[in-house]
Amino acid sequence: MKRIVIVTIVWLCCTINATSQTVTSLNGNVVDATSEKNLEGVIVKIENTSIFGETNSNGEFNIEKIPIGNQIILITFEGFSSQNIPITSIENKTYNLGTIFLYPSITELQETSIISLSDDDLLDDGDRSSDYIAGLFQSSKDTYLRAAAFNFGQAWFKVRGYDSSYGTISINGIEMNKLYDGRPQWSDWGGLNDAFRNQYFTNGLSPSETTFGGVLGTTNFSTRASDYQKVSKVSLSATNKSYTGRVMATYATGMNKNNWAFVASGSRRIADEGYLEGTSYNAWAAFLAVEKKLNASHSLNLTAFIAPNRRGKSSPNTQEVYDLKGNKYNAYWGEQVGDKRNSRMKEIVEPIVMLSHFYKNEKMSLKTTVAYQFGHIGNSRLGYFNAPNPDPTYWKYLPSSYLRFDDNLDYANAYLAEQEFLDNGQLDWNELYEVNANNGNSLYYLYEDRVDDTQISFNSIYNSTLIKNLNLSTGVSFQNLTSENYGNMLDLLGGNGFVDLDQYAEGEAQQNDLNNPNRVVGVNDKFQYNYTIKASVVGAFAQLQFTKRKLDYFVGLNFKNTSYQREGLYQNGTYLNNSFGKSEKLSFSDFSGKGGFTYKFTGRHLVTINGAFISNSPTIRNAFSNSRVNNLITPDLTSEKIMTSDISYIFRSSKIQSRITAYYTKFSDAIETSFFFAEGLLGDQADFVNEIMTGVDKKNIGAELSFDYQVTSTIKLLGAGGFGQFTYDNNPQLYLQSESFTDEDSDFGIAYLKDYRISGTPQRAYSLGFEYRDPNFWWFQASANFLSNNYLDISPLLRTDNFYTDSDGVPFVDDETGVEASQEQVNSLLIQEKFDDAFLVNLVGGKSWLINRNYAGFFLGINNVLGELFKTGGFEQSRNANYPELKQDKQLNKPIFGPKYWYGNNTSFYLNLYIRF
Repeated sequence: MKRIVIVTIVWLCCTINATSQTVTSLNGNVVDATSEKNLEGVIVKIENTSIFGETNSNGEFNIEKIPIGNQIILITFEGFSSQNIPITSIENKTYNLGTIFLYPSITELQETSIISLSDDDLLDDGDRSSDYIAGLFQSSKDTYLRAAAFNFGQAWFKVRGYDSSYGTISINGIEMNKLYDGRPQWSDWGGLNDAFRNQYFTNGLSPSETTFGGVLGTTNFSTRASDYQKVSKVSLSATNKSYTGRVMATYATGMNKNNWAFVASGSRRIADEGYLEGTSYNAWAAFLAVEKKLNASHSLNLTAFIAPNRRGKSSPNTQEVYDLKGNKYNAYWGEQVGDKRNSRMKEIVEPIVMLSHFYKNEKMSLKTTVAYQFGHIGNSRLGYFNAPNPDPTYWKYLPSSYLRFDDNLDYANAYLAEQEFLDNGQLDWNELYEVNANNGNSLYYLYEDRVDDTQISFNSIYNSTLIKNLNLSTGVSFQNLTSENYGNMLDLLGGNGFVDLDQYAEGEAQQNDLNNPNRVVGVNDKFQYNYTIKASVVGAFAQLQFTKRKLDYFVGLNFKNTSYQREGLYQNGTYLNNSFGKSEKLSFSDFSGKGGFTYKFTGRHLVTINGAFISNSPTIRNAFSNSRVNNLITPDLTSEKIMTSDISYIFRSSKIQSRITAYYTKFSDAIETSFFFAEGLLGDQADFVNEIMTGVDKKNIGAELSFDYQVTSTIKLLGAGGFGQFTYDNNPQLYLQSESFTDEDSDFGIAYLKDYRISGTPQRAYSLGFEYRDPNFWWFQASANFLSNNYLDISPLLRTDNFYTDSDGVPFVDDETGVEASQEQVNSLLIQEKFDDAFLVNLVGGKSWLINRNYAGFFLGINNVLGELFKTGGFEQSRNANYPELKQDKQLNKPIFGPKYWYGNNTSFYLNLYIRF
């Protein structure tokens, strides 16, 4: 009420003194009324004119050449309630509006209550979906990035085709990208949406005050307790995605009179079965932040959070399996004592504790954080030894296996197999227990690939205004990781024990640990493999930002030194000379630089140009060829280099906000690894292999369009488009490692990948929609989205000389022509599959109420309203590794080893109810 009275008095003084004061310019300062922080980017416009201004980073604005007479000043900022301030303008005077307080709009309070990490988007082990999750944190940015997050994301869309490892995610300056693969483990703070709503985002190469960043940009979450609005909030959610229900509560005190601030938040997410069959979900989350303001310059902040998560995974399947069982089919579960038991469960428990110190004066600020993270990640699966494969989709159990040979078509058994798969087609837990009980020792067992990480991190960021319009940001960081990796026996499934042997090897090579041969393993024992990775990263960055009336520009430099060392705790029988003990210590020094400028033709028309050279060291995953069983280093190991640039034209007015961007990125010397079973190696060999590609070059080029038009005060038109082309740009080197190959055999030569499309994302995506926001606090948004140019992930092994030449180096003979297979025949088998286009309609809306100064409301989002069936991803199987075998398989009506796919969700919804008081 005091602030309302102040604004009213200012207006009355202005109008009363209009005859004695004159105005040609207008200035002031705009702040968030709840946090009292300066607001940057607030639009201050003279009504019914084209004259407007925008607040700077200090929340200040200045507008010149105000028309003479009575005027209305419109002050608008997305997420906040607008203000209209009347003034009377007289010539040759300056008018200062002072401090203007904006309050968060009721619809903004509603929307931020449900902006969440959709766990459907976190479905995985870092392969297929986490790549685009960074987009979820871009939801408060321009229309294109909003569309990428909420409309395109359901089809695994990646901004500019970039993997999530190319974006830097940090909490209080501490980088959260895992050293193992460079990707953030989002589930470490899943379910803590309110606690992690304070974020600072930069898109692409734009400068950040907290880190150098990557080509995808940066997101830094602040958990400083005094940054949170004073609030008590409870919300309930229902959905038909990965979980079915969620309850979340948050309490924040703000800074009290004793200079303490507290924030507490917690949630529970659960599902007996998610959208896909057999995918249970069980997650808790808790968060605490405490800040003590020591004096005007110094503060200490303690943050602790944990988000235990246990959920069932889902299987990719061939089209034959989907045709028989439907698109929700999941091969990983089976019934046991009336319950659906999933063999592939992922469990994440990695608590984090952070202590931060903040120092600030008029010229500079220093933020220092030390963090400690510990815990484990486990991925369970069934194992078996000298017993039939328990996978219900194993190729020998499917109808197609009986129709494999033209001279021996067994329709009777094909029919029986089809009926058995239709009637059952799930894991038979009872059968596994029965086999083990009859055998004594376990032939079937349930185990997990276990990672126990302990990491200490340090980060210090210094920001200073050196002179007027020149800002310096610099920082140093350190990470030290100890990662214990091993197979962990979870369940012997009724057996007495398991002998720790490798079923794919023979003789002494069968021993997983020659130091303890023929060891019988019990529940919770380590087995199969056991090793430790020591890793450390030391980094420093510096950045200068210049701000002038017409031109802003920046330059940044970054240095990182990364080191890894493996220590094998088992002496593997196959790699007895290089598996036990410490490996060679690997060290990489990487220098990177970036720069850019923005030229402001006027306040409405801007051009931005950025460029960068970035060097990234190999990750732990890529540095060792097969770290589970040996100390071997990946051949031709070197850092990945990235050359990238973009140019944007930006137009801003009171009604139109638009951006068009063109970009080019060249990745060089990348490394890709995978594991699979293959037949037809070097003519007729078969083995479980590790595939390594080195010197991989890729090229991503494209354009982005973001457009929104405020038609009226309540209606806004929204448009977004991404047009990309992401391809392999060379023919890299391919190596295979297995128990069967000597060192000479491991080099499979060149993989002919140039100009094949990169998989894992639609390369083109378009969205058109509208938004209606009613003054009575309800809103509605509809969008139509078109996604195309999504491709199947190709098998590099099928594109080597091994594919069309026999062990003697002579090309295979085509069985139909009787002569050597031609290049045209080979190419016809290797055409990359392009998925069908997807047309998705999404609806979202909500309503809020203000009741006795408390807020209540709901939000409902419906994705894929028309129930479109579409593929989100998939991969070629590499099992048929030569021309004759692949041709024979592809000639079948239903290929036995055809590609495996993932499908997107049918119509799904998300309902959120909340009260804020």
